Amino acid sequence: MSLNEWLAIGMIAGFLALMMIGVPVAIALAVSGFAAGYMGFGSMLFALLPARLYGVVTNYTMMAIPLFVFMGVMLEKSRVAEDMLDTIGRAMGGLNGGMGIAIILVGVLMGASTGIVGATVVTVAMLTLPTLLRRGYAPTVACGTICASGTLGQIIPPSLVLILLSEIVGESVGTLFAAAFLPGLMLATVYVIYLLLLGWRRPHLAPALPAEERERIDRRTLGRDLLRTVVPPLLLVVAVLGSIVGGIAAPTEAASMGALGSVLIALWARRLNATLLRETLHGTLTITAMVFFILLCAQPFALAFRGLGGEAMVHSLFEAVPGGEMGALLFLMALLFVLGFFLEWIEISYIALPMFLPVFQAYGTDMVWLATLVAMNLQMSFLTPPFGWALFFLKGVAPPGVTTRHIYLGALPFVGLQIVALGLLFAFPQVATWLPKAIGW
Repeated sequence: MSLNEWLAIGMIAGFLALMMIGVPVAIALAVSGFAAGYMGFGSMLFALLPARLYGVVTNYTMMAIPLFVFMGVMLEKSRVAEDMLDTIGRAMGGLNGGMGIAIILVGVLMGASTGIVGATVVTVAMLTLPTLLRRGYAPTVACGTICASGTLGQIIPPSLVLILLSEIVGESVGTLFAAAFLPGLMLATVYVIYLLLLGWRRPHLAPALPAEERERIDRRTLGRDLLRTVVPPLLLVVAVLGSIVGGIAAPTEAASMGALGSVLIALWARRLNATLLRETLHGTLTITAMVFFILLCAQPFALAFRGLGGEAMVHSLFEAVPGGEMGALLFLMALLFVLGFFLEWIEISYIALPMFLPVFQAYGTDMVWLATLVAMNLQMSFLTPPFGWALFFLKGVAPPGVTTRHIYLGALPFVGLQIVALGLLFAFPQVATWLPKAIGW
């Protein structure tokens, strides 16, 4: 191998080493990229860097990120999820595993309206975990269900993962939103089937509400509550996603309407005030700044890797994998799964994926299908020990009796279910490609 190729390998190793000793991700990316690039080419390599940074911050599609984040933070802080959980939980409580299924359904709605894993996991855990344990749910089942529900926002649009992947693979945001919609619902359905089977075969692990508690539920009040708490967020999701997928509005335009809609829902719930607005703006600023800072710091790393011949190394690596395109795809899925144990989705998206993308472009792989496979794979990184962020979020708010062991063991069956859903998507690409083609994207 040439000196530059050794530098490319050293750059990756340096990045991982900096991560392991606690250096923030963005700083580790920038330092390793600048160091390796300067050793290989001097200052000449980075003449293109200003243009790349300018391209990131002026990208019109990226404007959708702070708007979707605002929508999610507003709905989370106005306690919309709290109302939905209470109502759907009462509606499903008479079924073994029903409370768990209610959490999954709320995860679908929250994922489609917020897409923020930390907010969803923390909110759902604080509201339901003590109740589930009090009603006889096994701690592992309760913890796994909450974590899995919170991660649905990474595959169900609108999702920050999909917005960034659209930029990487060169497909429109609307196309990827349409492509991920059915796989996201498929994954939620797999979760629901698992909880139904668990409630049927082992009802002591996921029991129904006690009979006396079910008898106290007023069906007429429950119906009104469903209309009041579930319908407004559902209409917001339909309006935002429908306008994008239907070609009525660009993602950024739809995101602005979603942000306005979240304010109106908070107003409808009589919770809109100056404090809520200030907390929402602060949360939006924090999350958006983190995402864009990592994106900007990833640019010198990506530029140095390409300049040092890293792409040719990756091509050689994939050529050694047997099985042609399918073998390369399986290898990529396995590699992303392993990386998810140690890295966050945003580093994998902006560092690992661009390295491998030219291989699949050469094969002529359907980029929409590939991006959907990657998005579902990256979702698992939130659940896989030891560094699954959903597990950390849950541990931070779990009652004293819930141990790290409960959380990790509870997540493992849902990681297996995600692998099953990923396998179905791999075997049947039409799950991702049918809707974009049907609506003419």
